[in-house]
Formats: sequence, C-alpha cells, structure tokens
Amino acid sequence: MPDSPPTALDPFLTNTHRRLWEHADAFAAAEIAPRAARADTDPTMVEREIPRLLADQGWFGVTLPEDIGGMQAGHVARVILVHRLARVSAAAAAILQASLIPIGALHHYYSGRRRTTQLLLAVSEMRALPSIAVTEPDHGGHLGGIQTTAERTKSGWMLTGVKTAVGNSHIADLHIVVARTADPGVRTSQALTAFVVPATTRGVTLAAHRPALGLHGFSFGEIRLDSVRVPDDQRLGKVGEGYAVAQSSSILYGRPNLAALDLGLHETAVSLAVRHTAARPRHGATLADLGVVQDRLGRITANAGVARLLLYHAAHLLDRGLPCDQQLITAKFVGHELAAESGRTALELHGAHALHAGHPLARIWQDIQTTYAPAGTGEIQRLRLAQAAVEDETTPPDQRRPQWSQLFADRLRHHPPLTTAA
Repeated sequence: MPDSPPTALDPFLTNTHRRLWEHADAFAAAEIAPRAARADTDPTMVEREIPRLLADQGWFGVTLPEDIGGMQAGHVARVILVHRLARVSAAAAAILQASLIPIGALHHYYSGRRRTTQLLLAVSEMRALPSIAVTEPDHGGHLGGIQTTAERTKSGWMLTGVKTAVGNSHIADLHIVVARTADPGVRTSQALTAFVVPATTRGVTLAAHRPALGLHGFSFGEIRLDSVRVPDDQRLGKVGEGYAVAQSSSILYGRPNLAALDLGLHETAVSLAVRHTAARPRHGATLADLGVVQDRLGRITANAGVARLLLYHAAHLLDRGLPCDQQLITAKFVGHELAAESGRTALELHGAHALHAGHPLARIWQDIQTTYAPAGTGEIQRLRLAQAAVEDETTPPDQRRPQWSQLFADRLRHHPPLTTAA
C-alpha cells in the first residue's frame, strides 16, 4: 500500500501533490520494481524500457508549460517523482532526473520560439530524450578546465573533445554539449558556449557501456566528438553563455534532483533497518528493543527527516520564485552526507546479512556512493556555501551577485492551487 506523505511536509504540498505522490508509489510498485530486479541480475545492461514507461506518464515534461506538452506541475512535483521512484529503483529515478536537467536548460536558453516549441514538445513526448555533457576526463566538472572546443566555420561550428559521466549517454537522442569558444585566457564565465548535438551527428561516437558500482541499468558514459559540425541555430543560448547554462542547470535542477534520489534511497535504508532489527530475536525480545540499537535507529530516522525537510522546503521556494540557491545546494550536500551515514548504519545493523550481492541494502549502499560527485561534490557545495556566506557578510545587498533562482524566477515560479489541506 502506498505511503502517505508525512505531515511534516504539509506546508509544501497541495492535494495535487498528494495525488501525484500516491500515483508515483503505485506506478513504481507495479511497473518499476520488477524491472529493477532484472537490472540487478545483469549490471551490464542499459535499461531502455523504463524511459518509455516514464514518458507514457508524461513525467519528462513535469516542469514544462502545458502549451508545449508539459504537465506544468512545478518543482515540488519534480522532486516527488524522483524521490518516490528512488525508493524502488535508483536507476529509474536517475534516468528521469538526468533528462530533467537538460530539459530545464532547453526551456530556459533555447532561442527561436518555433524551434523551441517543436524540440520541447518532442522531449515531453520522449521522441527526443536529452542528456547534458559537461564533465571531462581530466578536469571532472571543473568548468574552467573544459578542453572540448567549438570553432566557428562558415556554416556554424565544429566541436572536438571528450565528455564523460554523461547521464543517459546510451539512450539519449541529443546531447547538450558545453564547449570552449574562447582562448584559455578569457574568463570562464564568458569562454564557454552550449550546443544541441543530435546523437546521430557524424563524428559523435559513444564508448562501450561499462557497468558501474551502482545504478545498474542507468548509463553514464563517455561521448567523443571528432570534428562534429553543427549549425549555429543549434547553439543553446548566446555565444559565451555556456557557463551560465551549466551552472544554472546544476544548481536549479541537478542538485535537487540528486537530493531527491538520495532521499528515496535513504528512506528505504531506514525502513529495511527498522524491519530487520524488529524481526531479529535477542535475549527474549528483539534487536530493536536494545537501547544501543534504538539509539542508532533514532539517529537514522532523524537523518531522513532532516534531509526530507531540506529538500521539500528548497523545492517549495523554487516553485514560489524566491531566491533559494543556497537551500538547493544545502539539500544536495547534506542530503547525501546523511544518506551515506544512514546507509552505513543500516548495513552495520544487519550484521553479515546484507553483505550478499542480492540483498536490497547492498544495492542501496552502492547506489548512494554514485550520487556524491554528480552536480558537484561535497567540497564544491561547501565552497559555494562559504562564498555566499562571506558575500552576505561583507557586501551590500544591492552589490551581491544575483542567484540563479532570482534570474529565472519568472520561469521557475509555479502557482499551484491554494488549497493545501488533505
């Protein structure tokens, strides 16, 4: 039976949100759970059926306007979908969230009303599944280190370079590629440009899929671009706006998406730990009756509650069009750290029982490890938070850099029904 949203989330949820929550739970149990089990038995496979099922639900268009085929449901709704899917299958949640990032970038930056509408409609209907290709083998997600180049030609641009850790690499129909369009001496914020590159473009090659530690069924692989030619109308945003495309997509979409994925795994780990210890006999009672075990169960239950509130509060602010970059960053950083701590505790509370490859907790622990680096490592999140804190203390309000959530407030704001009572 699907879980009802906890009452602590009442300030952030409407009746529409609650119905979506229940529907996502039922869908995940009926359609995703059996396929997740299949992926666990063959970590080399790339899941291609789940994206179609998600598309049939219309969930790739959860944040897009209705006039271009979207649900226009907002960012709390986006978080609900990733969160509830991740409780059953982190790979399914990863497939959804990895495309919601470039979909947000397309919505915010693609120029040309007719072309934008056509492309986003195709995305909503999953006739064109997008990925975003920023990370590179030698410099990771460091934007200043991007070596992929885009050189002007008579008919457009020629892209050369290698991108790695590209979410949905093996099922995407098009890639948003961020490349260098200026000399290394130019400031990073002005030196990069983003392009929409169809996966079938000549010169685009895909490295063989390599199974990862976790997220079995999800592909995040390497793409090579060898003198790939794209016309100028496939440029995403203005020349020199690639840094903004990458940064805003990461903060506004990537970080809450990953926080939601971690939350789903976190909650399932806590549930497994509680059920296991409550069923294990010990000294005429159960493990869950021992004070030392209760202490640890209390800690991981609190961890999950903190992560949940941080995430839904941040998404709620985003839906209202309020400045919330720091809240989104915090949700990802803290959410992952708490999920990792609770996952380890849950494993320890199982003793040796969860050490076998087929145990669900073993899969959850592996999946949690894969969410640390995407959308910025913990060190990067803390760096951004520290920079914001220093600026808040030392810079007059009218001289501070605007937050991405401020710059895109009109596009991010969502007006759900006013009724929030159950």
